[in-house]
Amino acid sequence: MSDLKDARVLIAGGGIGGVANALALALKGANVTLFERAAEFGEVGAGLQIGPHGSRILQSLGVYDEVIAKGVLPKNLVFRDAVTAEILTKVNLGREYQEHYGGVYFVVHRSDLHSVLVDAARRAGADLRTDSTVTDVVTEGDRVRVILENGDEHVGDIALGMDGLHSRLRPKISDDKPVGSGYVAFRGTFPMNEVPLEEDIEDVVGYIGPRCHFIQYPLRQGEMLNQVAVFQSPAFLRGEEKWGSPEELEHAYEHCHESVRSALKYLWTDRWWPMFDRNPIDNWVDGRMLLLGDAAHPPLQYLASGAVMALEDAKCLADYAAEDYKGDNTNWPKILQDVNAERAPRCNRILTTGRMWGDLWHLDGAAREARNELFRIRDTSSYKYTDWLWAYSSDRNR
Repeated sequence: MSDLKDARVLIAGGGIGGVANALALALKGANVTLFERAAEFGEVGAGLQIGPHGSRILQSLGVYDEVIAKGVLPKNLVFRDAVTAEILTKVNLGREYQEHYGGVYFVVHRSDLHSVLVDAARRAGADLRTDSTVTDVVTEGDRVRVILENGDEHVGDIALGMDGLHSRLRPKISDDKPVGSGYVAFRGTFPMNEVPLEEDIEDVVGYIGPRCHFIQYPLRQGEMLNQVAVFQSPAFLRGEEKWGSPEELEHAYEHCHESVRSALKYLWTDRWWPMFDRNPIDNWVDGRMLLLGDAAHPPLQYLASGAVMALEDAKCLADYAAEDYKGDNTNWPKILQDVNAERAPRCNRILTTGRMWGDLWHLDGAAREARNELFRIRDTSSYKYTDWLWAYSSDRNR
């Protein structure tokens, strides 16, 4: 295994994935420059769930303790029926789960995770730049040229396209467009003492129901309550270009239990997130540019693995590069292809399974009754159906 001392890596996009890749590569010795179009680093949104497949990677990056100190370790994942509030099944996230998966399941504010990664990447020597919009990446022989909106150009050995769902760089590989799910998310984080709850929330609780679901869990050491309301937009079904609105939110949960309806007032209504993903593609490489993160594999959020996939990308690329880098720039095309071959099947499975999982959550009628019964009789001691997600490693020696 060699370090990446002479390697020059350019990254387009400074979200969680871009910064995690900058950190992972800088820790291996690479010369990393990251370009973020926003005026300052930050993440929009609220809570984020990180499974053991992510917490193991945060340990390897040396930031686990700092991130965990800002988050919460819930006791269970709890699925309730949104209409009746009946508990259908639980996943106990305690010691046996943690020993089985070699890591914890935790929740954290997006901005807290992001800021820890930014600080760590800078400490590792990565050059993180704001107000820098990448408009193109061009491979020229054994180099890659990154062109910014202001006309500046930078040359490196490889470039990572990590500019998100609406990536400017993905069209170099695919002419596809984001796919609207028809579902819209409203979020909100409020001080726990401002929200009247029947009982303290120590779990990640998901109410699943016809055409909607509702998620609750504590954040920031239990001081904040994070809530997410997701429902099918009637405007989308009518074929309207603009869909999802506070007016639709008012009626979306009328068929749900009072415990859900009463919590809706603790959501932000000045912004909302229509939910998009993209159809899976197998090739993420264009010359010496590799798409990663949401630019390559943006999922719907049902498996709570979007951010974790970006962390997995970072570990995989840094490990493969450290193992195969020859110090003379010649082996990068093979490294990029190997990472693509390792990561695409994994991420595309999460994309397609996530869509199916969302359909399962939102069933109505007899299908809902059948799903509820399957949840009730689930063998809670078995990891048979979750190992593929939470036990994954990109380590070649696994």
